[in-house]
Parts: sequence; C-alpha cells; structure tokens
Amino acid sequence: MSTGMLGLLSLLPILVVGIFLVGLRWPASKAMPISYITAIALALFVWKVPGATVAAASVNGLVVAGTLLYIIFGAILLLNTLQESGGIKTIRQGFTDISADRRIQVIIIAWLFGSFIEGASGFGTPAAVAVPLMVGLGFPAMAAVIAGMVIQSTPVSFGAVGTPMLVGVQTGLSADTSITGDFLALVTAIGGQVAILHMIAGTLIPLFVVALMTRYFGKNKSFAEGLKVWKFALFSAFAMTIPYVITANTLGPEFPSMIGGLTGLAIVVFAAKKGFLMPPKEEAWDFEAKSKWDPEWSGSLEIKDISHKSGSMSMMMAWAPYVLVGLFLVLSRLKTLPIMGWLQSWVVAFPNMFGSEVSASFQPLYLPGTIFILVSLITYFLHGMNGSAYKSAWSQSAKTTLAASTALIFTVPMVQVFINSGGGAAGFDKMPIELANGAAAIAGEFWPFFATFIGGIGAFIAGSNTVSNMMFSLFQYDVGSKIGVNPTWIVALQAVGGAAGNMICVHNVVAASAVVGLFGKEGLVIRKTIFPFTYYALLSGAVGYSIVWYSQKGIFNLGSYVAVAIAMAAIYIVATGQKRAAELSDSKTMKL
Repeated sequence: MSTGMLGLLSLLPILVVGIFLVGLRWPASKAMPISYITAIALALFVWKVPGATVAAASVNGLVVAGTLLYIIFGAILLLNTLQESGGIKTIRQGFTDISADRRIQVIIIAWLFGSFIEGASGFGTPAAVAVPLMVGLGFPAMAAVIAGMVIQSTPVSFGAVGTPMLVGVQTGLSADTSITGDFLALVTAIGGQVAILHMIAGTLIPLFVVALMTRYFGKNKSFAEGLKVWKFALFSAFAMTIPYVITANTLGPEFPSMIGGLTGLAIVVFAAKKGFLMPPKEEAWDFEAKSKWDPEWSGSLEIKDISHKSGSMSMMMAWAPYVLVGLFLVLSRLKTLPIMGWLQSWVVAFPNMFGSEVSASFQPLYLPGTIFILVSLITYFLHGMNGSAYKSAWSQSAKTTLAASTALIFTVPMVQVFINSGGGAAGFDKMPIELANGAAAIAGEFWPFFATFIGGIGAFIAGSNTVSNMMFSLFQYDVGSKIGVNPTWIVALQAVGGAAGNMICVHNVVAASAVVGLFGKEGLVIRKTIFPFTYYALLSGAVGYSIVWYSQKGIFNLGSYVAVAIAMAAIYIVATGQKRAAELSDSKTMKL
C-alpha cells in the first residue's frame, strides 16, 4: 500500500472527530465512540493488529481515563470545598480589588497563574485549577474553558518540571543509536530553541485570550473590546516569556514555565495594583448579567455566594489552599527531593495485558488528584468548616465527575488503539507515524511548516505533548537530516507544535469542561480554539523555516515573508480594533 494511502487511512479517526465533534457539533459522548470504532476497524482489518493488542490498548485507555477522572474529581472537590467555606467569595473580592475588569482577571489567572501550575504539574492540571477558579469568580463556564485551553501552549513544553522535553524528546531520540553524545545536553540545547520559538508565538496568547472572550461572551460580541487592552496583554506576555527564555537557556528544561509564570505573576499583579497600563476604572469590561447569558455558556457547576461562618475571611486564608496546591506540586515533582520517590513507589501495574506487549500502570499518590483531595481535607480544618457543608462538597463533586465519564471512556481508549497500532501482520508502522510519513512525502523542503502541525496532531490525538514528542521526535530529526537542515530545530518545532496541540486536544477539552460541569459542548470549544492553534503552529513553522534555511536562502525567504505577514496582520487587527473600540465608546456616550 502506498505511503499516501496509508497516511490518508491513518487520518480517518481524526477526520471522524473533525466531522462529528467539530463540524456537526455532536457531544463527545456520541462522536468519540464512532472515532473509537474507526480506529479499531483500521487496527484489526488494515494494520492487522492482533485482537489481544487492541483489547489491551483499550483497557489501558480505560486506566488512563480513570486517572483523568480522579484528577477531575479532586479539582472539583477543591473548588466546592472553597465555595462551601466562603473562600471563593473572598478570592473574588480580592480580584475585584486588583481590577474589576474581566480582561485583566483572565490574563492574571489563566496566563500567569496557569503557566506556573503548568510548570509545576502539567498533564492538564492548569485547567483543573484555573478554569474552576474563573467560574468561581463569575466567568461563564465556556469562557473559562476556552481561556484555560488557549494558554495550554507556551508553558506546556516545560510543564511538569520539563517532562515533555526530558522524557518526551529524550526518549524519542534515544531510540536511534546513531545519534551519539550526551543526550541530556542535546535535549537541553533543543529546549533553549523551543523557548525562543514559544516566546515569539506566545507573545500574542494573552491578547488572544481576552479578544476571544469579549468576542464570544461580551454584550457587543466585539474583538475590539479585548484588543483595547493590548498594551497590558503584551506587558503580561513579556513579563512571563522573558524570564522563561532566560531560564530555559541557563538552567535547563525543568523550570522555565514555573519561574516564568511566578515571576510574571509577581510583576503583573504589582503593576496592576499600581494602575500600570490598565484601562480606566470607568471602562472596566464585564459580562452581562447571568440571566442574559446564552444557556450554552453555563455548566452544571453552581457557584453559590457563601460567606465564611465568621462573616469574613482574610485574603491569605482564602488563598492558602491554592498556595498549598502549588507548593505540594513543586515539592512532589523535584527530583532533588526524596518526596517524588516516595510518592512514585506505590505503582498499580497491569503488565503485558492479554499476552500483548501493552501494559497499564498508574501511581495513585503521585497523581495531582491526590494533592487536590489532600488540600481539600486540610481546607476543611483550616477554614473551620462544618461537616454538612463538606459532605455537600463531596457529593456535588462526585455527581459532576460521573457525568464526565461517558466521553472519556471512549476518547482515551481510541487514543491508545491509535498509538499502539504498530507491529501488525500487515507490516505497517503505527498510525501516527504513517500519517507523518504521508505528510513528509508531500512537504519536501517546506517541512518546517508541517513539523509544528504534526506535533499538534500528535497532541490532539494523544492528549499529551510528552507522548507526541515520544512518537515524533526521532521522525522529525530524520526528516530534518534528509532535507539538509539542522535537525535539532525541526525537533524544536515538533515540541512547540505538540504544546500548541493541547489547545484543541479532545480529551483535554473534555476534562476541562467536566471540571465546571460543561458537557456536550466540546466541539464548540474546539471551533473557538482552532484559530489560535493555527496561528501558533503557522507562525512557529514560518520562523523555523526562516531559521533552518537562512544559511542557504538568506534572510529573505518564504518563512520570513510568512512571519512578517502574520505580524503585519496582527498590527492591523489591533489598530482597527482600537478604532472600532473608540467607535463603540462614542456610541455609548451619545446614547447617554
């Protein structure tokens, strides 16, 4: 069978997701079973993978889905605990004191706080923390989910203390014995390249977040109202990405997102309190009254305006649970401390299931869900809660988590069948690699433009930048060598694309939506995040093309032209957005 035909067949499970979930707007609970059946049919009848392997991959998917549901439950429990204790009401007031402007709040919570949590834990934890926090502050559930997904880009390559690089890229490249030398040094150097590419593309991510929010969830349905805070958005972007790049190129892949997010958080919150680059208070942007929201925006998670039993709670006390989450995540992920080893020592494993080479395992104590539950228990005592309120938090969290299970028990097994489709009697490579082979056969010297999208598709399928890097790093390195360019930059493009792919990853969207009880709207979320993903992958690919072909084609090459065109388009959009915002402001003044 030809490379092109294999690539096309490999694309079918993804096309099914695109058609039914995104195009026809079916809920994931209905669309993903069809994609799962498609993947099984291809594995059994085209790739001729043994039935035992397909069954084992499916069971492995159920195990992974169970761990995701555990994390979801812990995140919802923590939010419900804070709601019942009165902590959320105090936190909401604290953000209002910084700024009542929702555009400022979403940048601080999603972009900066989310980047820090991503750096500490990764694996979807930022959405599990930041998304429900935004809903608790009064954001529509769908707006919070979209914001949480869009920021799953720049910090992701260095999430979970550098796991996508140190495990994903290093494991992928180490499979080739012809690549000699110090793998850690090679991956560290690639990490520095990744950070530079992320800084370039990530500069506009905070602006994307606010513009999407005002366009889809504002009274005037206007991008212009979001673009109006472009100065603050760019300031917030650089406050994170400058220390992020410095860290990646000096300390290595473990800490860029953590240090960048934490440094940016300190700088931006201080600046916001001082009014630096902030919109005037009288122009603060907010959502309309909840009674006027589109029903599709809201999830089943009900936010109650509950005060602490004493009538008030200090800001330090209210934020203490989130501080503990961040602290515990960092301490449990640092290899220099023994805590990581202790937590990972308990492994529940199912080796070589059904006689296949597929194994399943998880580490209950190491999962972020355990930290969320632990902090929830600490909060019970710290905030002096009564038993009935805490029981209510557990009950509501269990109900919401159960509702999320239907979509995940088909989504993750489909992924596992897809990526475990190698070794069949037909002799074909696994589906992701055959898909990439088909793209490489078409691309030729233009591969840098495709490299980021392949990384993104890997994350879209697998739900993980780490897994995408494992699957494709060596493939990307080989393609770079074949077309005669520096292969490390092609691997860097893979890592960047794999990070950006988290914006549109089905099971991440399902998980983030489930945390706030937003079910059946996964396709609508992806329809709104696919544009920032495309921007991110295309701009990174253009910059990568310019870099790898600079020595042979000079600075004026296709990549440079595309990158400049994107930059000019961004400037034009911001400029026209300012004009449109001024017109809206004048219109309101005339009405008054």
